[in-house]
Amino acid sequence: MTTGAAVASKPPSPFLVFRHKNFSLMWTGQLVSTIGSALTSLAASILVYQITEGSALSVGLMLMATAAPSLLVGLIAGVFVDRYDRRRIMIIADLLRAVLVFLIPFLVSSSIVWLYVIVILTSAIGQFFDPAYESVLPEVAPDEELAAANSLMAISSFGSTAVGFAAAGLIAKFDIAIAFYIDAVSFLISAGCILFLRVRKLEVTDETSVKAVFANLKTGVTYLTKNPALRSIFLLAIPVAVSFGLANSLLLPFAERALNATTFEYGLQEGLTSVGFVIASLLMVAYLNRWREGQWMVVGLFGMGISALVYSQLHSIPLAIAIMMLSGFMNAPYSIARRLLVQRNTAADMRGRVSSAFFVSSNAFFLLGMAAAGLADVIDVRWLYLLSALITVGCGVLALVLPGIGQPAAEWRKALQLLRSAPATVSLGVGRSVLPSDVDLLLGLIPSLVG
Repeated sequence: MTTGAAVASKPPSPFLVFRHKNFSLMWTGQLVSTIGSALTSLAASILVYQITEGSALSVGLMLMATAAPSLLVGLIAGVFVDRYDRRRIMIIADLLRAVLVFLIPFLVSSSIVWLYVIVILTSAIGQFFDPAYESVLPEVAPDEELAAANSLMAISSFGSTAVGFAAAGLIAKFDIAIAFYIDAVSFLISAGCILFLRVRKLEVTDETSVKAVFANLKTGVTYLTKNPALRSIFLLAIPVAVSFGLANSLLLPFAERALNATTFEYGLQEGLTSVGFVIASLLMVAYLNRWREGQWMVVGLFGMGISALVYSQLHSIPLAIAIMMLSGFMNAPYSIARRLLVQRNTAADMRGRVSSAFFVSSNAFFLLGMAAAGLADVIDVRWLYLLSALITVGCGVLALVLPGIGQPAAEWRKALQLLRSAPATVSLGVGRSVLPSDVDLLLGLIPSLVG
């Protein structure tokens, strides 16, 4: 027997997305492979920093080697992802990277150049894996669970990064080659998970040729530029990438020169930054749908920018680690919401090309930020880090006004007027009260409010 009173039904658990076998396999594979990749990333930077006797420029060059290949093969890779078996592409990419990373300890003893070569090759292979992965993700969970799926995938990625960075800091005290062996095994485990993945094949009507590849590439670029939300995210990604490239390249020199931190303390800082991201991602699992994706992006950018401003002026190592953990916490709303916004605005047969376009653009300007980090050899590292913080804050301001992301004040007033004029006893469905998410849905359905 029921009454006329409104009954608030308990929302389903966001963790129910794990009931989908494909999602569980992708989540597990990323969890393991990211631990290994984090080990290699930090171990390679530490190795270069030690061999070159503390050159910030050398560390920047190592990080640049991870981004440079996208400029050469990134966009073309996206076209192939939209034309071929994405599952097979990911498996082959993982197997090739496992072999290359395993060879690092054997080759680097003869010359540090081999480390740069292998990093460039693994990054180039990753240009095929990453867009294939991004293309498949929206298909392993229904749209109503996509927000939870992205948050949980971020937890998998950055949670394992925290473990990897912390472990790399410890491994640096012993044999750093262990990090590369672990990474090789992690790629094999990831390939095993993807092997059991069931992904539909995209239909391709024309034969693959140079003409077809460039025609598909042009179609992808046109699609991105004509979609207001995608275009705005693309424009915003440019200064964000410059800021992140500069800041990431400065973290190790900043830790050693400005904070006088040990290698272990630097690894701990990097690990706890990822812990902050994971904690925020857990909250985003439940709260992501409460606000529009653009609102979360703005909050995240301002949070990261302000945290970086404070960090640039610190001298205390414990306080610096705490602030970086907060920065990681604020990164989650931006990163997860941005990913979700791209997915929801991209057609299935365009995901490879759109993802590649974002990767290429971000990496290109990430390189610019990395190159600027070389100035830390002649300019106080604190001033350069402060510059990266100011750029991030500026990105938050820009996100406030970009179409499809921000919301002009006039449009907010329109929304509030609509809410004031609505009946006082509005309900949806059988006795369900209006929820904040219903307002978000309203804003998404009325173009004049979205802007």
